[in-house]
Amino acid sequence: MALMASTRREADDRSFPLLIYVLIPALALGLQSFVSLHFPLFATLDLPLMVVIYFAMTRRNPAASTIGGALMGIAQDALTRQPLGVFGIAKAVIGYVAGSLGVRIDTESHGTRLLLTFLFVMLHNAIDWVLVRHLLTEPMVWNWFHELLRAVINTLVAVVIFALLDRAKSRE
Repeated sequence: MALMASTRREADDRSFPLLIYVLIPALALGLQSFVSLHFPLFATLDLPLMVVIYFAMTRRNPAASTIGGALMGIAQDALTRQPLGVFGIAKAVIGYVAGSLGVRIDTESHGTRLLLTFLFVMLHNAIDWVLVRHLLTEPMVWNWFHELLRAVINTLVAVVIFALLDRAKSRE
C-alpha cells in the first residue's frame, strides 16, 4: 500500500495475470450456457454477472468496467435465447455502477461485497425486466419472491467465488 496515495485506485497495487482476465470470463460464459441447457435450475445463477461485479469492484475503473460488462453481456446474449443486447445493456450498467462504487468505498470486506452483490443482482434483474417487458414488449413476469430468492442464491455463491478469485491476485 502506498503511503501517499491520492485515490483508492492508486492505493491498491494488486492485479491479476492477463490469463485470469481471459479465462475466468470464458469459463463463466461456458459454464452458464452449457450447464443451463442440461440443468434448468442452474439458470438461477448468473456467473457472468458475478464476474462483471467482481472485476468492476476490484479494478475500480468505471469506463473499463462498463465496456467489460457490455462485452460479457453481449457474449451471454449470443449464447442464450435472450434478445441480443439485453444482457449487454444490463451488465454494462452494473459494470459502471460497481466500478464507480469501487472507487469510493471499500469493497474488500466480505460484508460490503455481500450487500453490494445482492443490490447489483436485484438491479440487473430489474433492468432485464424493464428492457424485455417494456422496450421489447415481450411477456415477462416479475415475481418478487423468485427475484429475491435468486438474488440471495447468487449473492451467496458470489461471495465464495470472490474469495477464490482474491487468491489469484498478485502483488505488482
